[in-house]
Amino acid sequence: MVDKDDIKQIIPDPMWQFASDRYWDWYNRDRHLLARIFSPVWMKNKARLEAWRNRFQGERCFVVGNGPSLRNTDLSKLAGEFTLGMNRIYLAFDDYDFKTSCLVSVNDLVLEQCHQDLAALELPKFVTWRARQYFQADESTLFLDTDYTPPEDFNGDATGRLFEGFTVTYVCLQLAYFMGFSQAILIGVDHNFATKGPANAVVTSEGDDPNHFSAQYFGKGFRWQLPDLEGSERAYHLAKSAYEADGRQILDATVGGKLTIFSKVEFDRLF
Repeated sequence: MVDKDDIKQIIPDPMWQFASDRYWDWYNRDRHLLARIFSPVWMKNKARLEAWRNRFQGERCFVVGNGPSLRNTDLSKLAGEFTLGMNRIYLAFDDYDFKTSCLVSVNDLVLEQCHQDLAALELPKFVTWRARQYFQADESTLFLDTDYTPPEDFNGDATGRLFEGFTVTYVCLQLAYFMGFSQAILIGVDHNFATKGPANAVVTSEGDDPNHFSAQYFGKGFRWQLPDLEGSERAYHLAKSAYEADGRQILDATVGGKLTIFSKVEFDRLF
């Protein structure tokens, strides 16, 4: 069998880099885009997404993060509000007698390890098209064409490509814009992680999770990516500009949150 290192010694570095880049472009993006173009599943999915366009025009919503601050947030006040939850927020449903209106998840590692839990949830779910092998498309399971590679942009049309912005929170803000909300309010978006390391590096948890509202969120043995706070801040600036250009607003009601991009508001004073 020919070794990869032996091949690299034969092929000039520029050619090897070009071939490597094209392979990863294909693996990470192009094959999913091609499937989207020709798939009847995507065409039906796109029609279902259209039903959400401007459904809540002029209203407000809450984007519920998963930070430890949720433990200090009275989630009972959200009864009757439209809420977008993310990833493993369902771990809070029983403990806090609270359930989000919908759930958004685009991280490959989360979906690989938690797709059975997500599929069992009886609420609308928006998941990345890359994870379509794990889910049966239906009225409550909708696919988003999300992408974590450049260009870094904001798209208010959820039937097209959505840049992930290094955080699912950014996808939620684009989705809320698509749904017509004039005000999106962040809670539980602490923007602060106790676990340190290179941005986007994949690690395996060695014990209880100190970074989220539940110790079991990314508990022992769970594989996850370290945050890219600088990248997510670039994305948040894009969201802020897009909302303000259209006369809309993003507020941050996270208790003790470290994010400084959006105007702060006290959670309890919103009701």
